[in-house]
Amino acid sequence: MCRILGSFAAGADRPDPAELAAASARQRHGGPDEHHILSGPGWSLGCDRLAVTDPCGGQQPYRLPHLPGILAVLNGEIYNHAELRRTLAARGHRFPDLCDGTVLPALYAEHGPAFAEHLDGMFAVAVLDLRPGSAGLVLAVDDMGMKPLHLHHDPRDGSTRFASEIPALLAFEGVRISPREDALDTVLATRTSFSAHTALDGVSVLPPGATALVRPGTAPVVRRRGAHRATPVGDTQDVLRHEVRRLARAELPVCAITSGGLDSGLVTALAAEHARETDAPPLHTFHLTYRGRWPGSEAAHSRSVARRARTVHHEVAVDPDELGSLLTRTVRHLGQPNADPVTVSTYALFRAVRQNGFTVALTGDGADELFGGYDRMSAALAAPAGADWAGAYTDALSAAPRLLREHLYTSHYRAYIADQGSAADRIEQELRSAEAVGEDRLTAMTAFETRWRLPAYHLRRVDHLSMAWAVEARMPFCQPAVVAHARALPTAARTGKAALHEAGAELLPAGVLRRPKQPFTLPVAAMLAPGTPLLDTVRELLSPARLVLGGRLRADRVSRLLARHLERPSHHDAQALWALAVHELWTDIIQTLRLPLDYAA
Repeated sequence: MCRILGSFAAGADRPDPAELAAASARQRHGGPDEHHILSGPGWSLGCDRLAVTDPCGGQQPYRLPHLPGILAVLNGEIYNHAELRRTLAARGHRFPDLCDGTVLPALYAEHGPAFAEHLDGMFAVAVLDLRPGSAGLVLAVDDMGMKPLHLHHDPRDGSTRFASEIPALLAFEGVRISPREDALDTVLATRTSFSAHTALDGVSVLPPGATALVRPGTAPVVRRRGAHRATPVGDTQDVLRHEVRRLARAELPVCAITSGGLDSGLVTALAAEHARETDAPPLHTFHLTYRGRWPGSEAAHSRSVARRARTVHHEVAVDPDELGSLLTRTVRHLGQPNADPVTVSTYALFRAVRQNGFTVALTGDGADELFGGYDRMSAALAAPAGADWAGAYTDALSAAPRLLREHLYTSHYRAYIADQGSAADRIEQELRSAEAVGEDRLTAMTAFETRWRLPAYHLRRVDHLSMAWAVEARMPFCQPAVVAHARALPTAARTGKAALHEAGAELLPAGVLRRPKQPFTLPVAAMLAPGTPLLDTVRELLSPARLVLGGRLRADRVSRLLARHLERPSHHDAQALWALAVHELWTDIIQTLRLPLDYAA
């Protein structure tokens, strides 16, 4: 697990070492163990390594003596590296160590740009081919988008630059930093940027399951690969058990994130079972709460899961007075707005994981998208024929529903969004188009959730905020076998997570199985109250003088929204206020990223 970066341009000088060092420094929190950058005329390739697989080997960029001119870097884990190594060794390739990424130059030599089709894992890979006559850069990410890769192509000089994190990418000279004009609407309408877009003009993210080929002087050509082939065996519990056990094997201590819900509970129970059966030390589990009494606490459910699984449980209590600082650090690490308050909780939780000596953590992310766990999905399925289920579903994704955000916009910005179209409009159109060609609603929603929302909204958050503390997050539900199994289930089994409830019947406490779904988040509505530090932070970010200068929001209406919430606290109003504050904070932070800034986690 690492952070990677690089550049490729035809006929250019050797990149400035200071520029490369600045880019590396901005994502070094994710790779504190080793730092190496190679460069030459028109190219660079670098890695900040978090040593997990074969910690004593695997120096990046990867090079094999018998394959001169092929260099590779990897962020992630290749779970089938031993099998690949055996196959490649039989073809005459030689490897200096057992690190997973060491196989990449040989795999590329055998298969060219199609090498990623043979990888099973979570990964963002860059392969630089400097051989005469075949010069090029190949970039690839895993099928689910668990490991993001951000790109910038400059049409003026034909250069392409990439990095694991946006702040690192912005350290390269020539990368634009202007926010997209529709970024505010996107934050309110969909909570973060989906598809290949980011909130910055000129900066894109490689889509899940995609490979990009960059030839000298040309823009990246992106294509989607076929899904990694997987043949799941057994029922849901069997398939999940196999993947949890596979991911629980590591050369460093492994723990589990236990929110108190069904998804993380299943991962916890199966990981603890694996530890007992292999005579490993008891599994450690982590749960985050906030000091004081707050609504929606899942601590009791988390404790019951831990007791049932017989884990060593850590209940991490964060002081609400720290929220302002945590919010700033969280937004900076994400590099673009994400309007879910869970981001702050995620950052604080992985901090505790690292401080307690753990480098690998198992999580339950991805289950809701694959097994129909969201309330908005149930509502869409229950909507009668002819009802605007796609519009209601899309509104449920928002931080502020359509009528509220249009009410908050200035007339100029409202007209701009109406003319250009909103991210919400594009989602509605995709869902309606799928239904128009005969696709059932659940399949249409699952396809959208797994292709676009899951990687952008959840997986990018987990990647950035776990790696902010040099923790490798592993996600059993996102593995190819589980994905293939879920998609093959009948509709009834993947509605309301019926298959997961059945899988957990003998593993989890009855109270956890019966409880309604509750997202792991921050009790933002209760914390935006008079006298709280969070309210002071939001008030400052949403001051009328500031919003008037921005020109997109009616400052008087935002002030009335805040006053209404303080008089009658509302989760919906609090969510909208939080999203607005996150966007404003991000606009401040993005302007600092051109400075020689090296921030700590």
